[in-house]
Amino acid sequence: MPDPAYPFADLELARRLERTEGRANAAFVDARARLHPADGATWVQVAGAYAMFDGVGSPLTQTFGLGLFEEPGDAELERIEAFFTERGAEVFHEVSPIAGPALLKRLVARGYHPEELSTVLFRPTAGGVGARPEVAVRHTGPGEADLWARTAAEGWRSESPELVDFMLQLGQISAGTEGTACFLAELDGRPVAAATLSLGDGVALLAGASTLPEARRRGAQLALLEARLRFAAERGCPLAMMAALPGSASQRNAERQGFRIAYTRTKWRLGRA
Repeated sequence: MPDPAYPFADLELARRLERTEGRANAAFVDARARLHPADGATWVQVAGAYAMFDGVGSPLTQTFGLGLFEEPGDAELERIEAFFTERGAEVFHEVSPIAGPALLKRLVARGYHPEELSTVLFRPTAGGVGARPEVAVRHTGPGEADLWARTAAEGWRSESPELVDFMLQLGQISAGTEGTACFLAELDGRPVAAATLSLGDGVALLAGASTLPEARRRGAQLALLEARLRFAAERGCPLAMMAALPGSASQRNAERQGFRIAYTRTKWRLGRA
């Protein structure tokens, strides 16, 4: 018998998941526009998809939901492409396979090629994950945006030290994004890990996870996961989602905690391969 807590991975679910991520990222773009107006951050909705400009080279400068709500024709794609190119940005679309082969053929015909993949996973928010009691997790309060951002950025220092300043700015904007809740995990009263949660149409988007290198393998991310699932469930949000690289340790860890794969998206890039 199908588990009623897990909806089928169909068009209806894909629309809910992609719209949740799209709206969360659009809120982030709005926050950047408010905090850094000179950056020119903005977004538009075309053929049901959200096209976002968060700055040249930003991972959020792309579309979400293309082909899931309306079938875009050449005119709609031209409008989206102009939105990016007029701002000096490359054109990227994050596309669910549930959008169908007709869209993929149209993208190929227009000169797009696949750039990268991401697996979208989901699970019910109800039920714990067995977090360790020695890790304390709290929802950050007013005046703690810099603390959260510094903790989140420092989690990248060992793998990608060149990204720390970039991640610090992203973290400061995330902490000021409407609808995004920021969480800190603490060991002995010291912040050691960070993560975010954004609530959508009955879906909680889990993102922004990072842990200080010296505090890894002590259960901080598991505690953050449990706290965010509980936070979402208490607010009447029955489903959680996240994205990970296919076959990665993040995907395996998510599956160990009850997440199921909904589909694997392809990011399409216009122009040179």
